[in-house]
Amino acid sequence: MSTRLPGTKYKRIFDRGRSVKGRLLVAWYLEAPDADRMAGVVVSKKSFHDAVDRNRAKRLLREAYRLLVKEGVMPEKTEWIFIGRAALRDRKCQDVMEEMKWCVRRLSRSSGPTKSS
Repeated sequence: MSTRLPGTKYKRIFDRGRSVKGRLLVAWYLEAPDADRMAGVVVSKKSFHDAVDRNRAKRLLREAYRLLVKEGVMPEKTEWIFIGRAALRDRKCQDVMEEMKWCVRRLSRSSGPTKSS
């Protein structure tokens, strides 16, 4: 089973989900009973001008998510969108994994249906 989030679910997560901003990325999170454990990534041309840099950032985000799912860090019944920030450039996968873990801890502490920043 693929862990990639289909494009049709992005709007739902942006509308109903919560977000947390980190140094390297912004994480949007939606927990729902019908959700699969999936993630989508967004990397803008404004932050990463060259296609090579954008693709590397997307690969880093996907790989970090995949490894965290394998470790069991990412909660079940959740869908994620990770938006890469310019600080992601020249970072290692371990740095991205630590940032994602921080986002998971931060979102699990906050409760309620409101968006957090």
